[in-house]
Amino acid sequence: MTATLGSAVHVPTPDGTADAYLAHPDDGAPHPPVLLYMDAFGLRPHLETMADRLAGAGYTVLVPNVFYRFGPAPVVPLPEFINPADRPEIFRSIGTAARTLTPEGAMRDAAAYLDWLAASPLTTDGPAGLTGYCMGAGLALRTAGTYPDRVAAAAGFHGAHLATEAPDSPHLVADRITAEVYFGHADQDSTNPAEQIDRLEKTLTEAGVRNRTEVYAGAQHGFTQADTAMYNAEASDRHWTALLDLLARSL
Repeated sequence: MTATLGSAVHVPTPDGTADAYLAHPDDGAPHPPVLLYMDAFGLRPHLETMADRLAGAGYTVLVPNVFYRFGPAPVVPLPEFINPADRPEIFRSIGTAARTLTPEGAMRDAAAYLDWLAASPLTTDGPAGLTGYCMGAGLALRTAGTYPDRVAAAAGFHGAHLATEAPDSPHLVADRITAEVYFGHADQDSTNPAEQIDRLEKTLTEAGVRNRTEVYAGAQHGFTQADTAMYNAEASDRHWTALLDLLARSL
């Protein structure tokens, strides 16, 4: 792993300005771009640490606050260790912030994030990689289908509501995806039941998308997030291996 630099940045979008975190190797050279989509708890030190780890593997990583319409990060007050069972009010506050982000707005933002990365002297030419967590997995999936010529790889971990019966379900963009796709699902996740996992995999496969789906046994929704009660070290390590392998193949 190489040494990295991280800084706060601001990304103009059609609807305002998103605060974000940028991490990259400290060699000053351009590196492949990666867009990291946050979980519902938002941009915070743990996600910055994850971006730093990706940067250490040789990527320039942007982590936007996708709830910027609601306010700058942190959009809700968070304890150092997040246990929703002890703090149910956190989810109520997050729900208010999440309602400011529509699928249409999210995809306007996605174009702005990809444009910003492409224009940066710290990125190489060519398509980006995506990774997303919780709600971010759905954003990664939508982005890969909305901007297929700009995305070479898309990963999602402990994703929520990825393949519902709603008319705007994220999986319905599958027929436009050209990237290689990987999903790591938790087997103890009420937001992503087995029927949705199966529907997502079937839809991707029937669309001809290069994809791999794995279900992580014993993992809960949020298993990659070390600052939460849902963290699972073994599953998180497995996610890092899968993600870095995908990015190395594709970028």
